[in-house]
Amino acid sequence: MQLPPKVTERAFARLAEIGASDQGQALRIAVEGGGCSGFQYEIALDAPQADDLILEGQGEKVVVDEVSLPFLENAVIDFTEELIGARFVINNPNATSSCGCGTSFSM
Repeated sequence: MQLPPKVTERAFARLAEIGASDQGQALRIAVEGGGCSGFQYEIALDAPQADDLILEGQGEKVVVDEVSLPFLENAVIDFTEELIGARFVINNPNATSSCGCGTSFSM
């Protein structure tokens, strides 16, 4: 059985700060082919779809489509604020390597 990704309180809090749910939006995490390491994350605000896995917290939603789900098994979706900027990040135990941009990985 696959373990779904987890979303940190910080990530849900950031979605609440920007009022995602007030606009009918959720944070979509998708995995696509491409990027410098073979796969890349697509992170965007989007409306939930019927076949999405929906993770909820603090009145906010993070959604993952069925195709991306196996790539994100047991991953942690977080929000970080660093000198280089604030962004959503994905800590993925399935990725065997990643590149400096933080949005591309291989398995």
